[in-house]
Amino acid sequence: MIPKKIRSAMADLGLWQEPRPLKPSYHLTQVIEVLTRYGWCQSFDFSPTGRMCIRGAQTFLESTGHVTAIDREKAVNYLQTQLQRQGVNMQLWAWNDLPRNTFRGVEATISAASDLARRNGE
Repeated sequence: MIPKKIRSAMADLGLWQEPRPLKPSYHLTQVIEVLTRYGWCQSFDFSPTGRMCIRGAQTFLESTGHVTAIDREKAVNYLQTQLQRQGVNMQLWAWNDLPRNTFRGVEATISAASDLARRNGE
């Protein structure tokens, strides 16, 4: 991760191109990619070994300019809607930490939320 001030200076010199913020559906797909690459965890936004929970991955993507705060919140709403469709009536962050969850299940839920956002034009 390159700090924002350094990225901005590099962009001014033509050495860096800032990422474009993504729509909620693409952001959710990118969350899956981050969790696949760095690893998924529970109970921590960022684990000592570099793994991330869903919220940690979203924070990482927002801090690097890959999603705006508004589109991140929309993505969270799609995730909450998908959880409700699955009969889960708890906050996403609490659900992420349930002992019965696996990465495959988390990935499927995020993917379904991304599909829902895409069908809604987001």
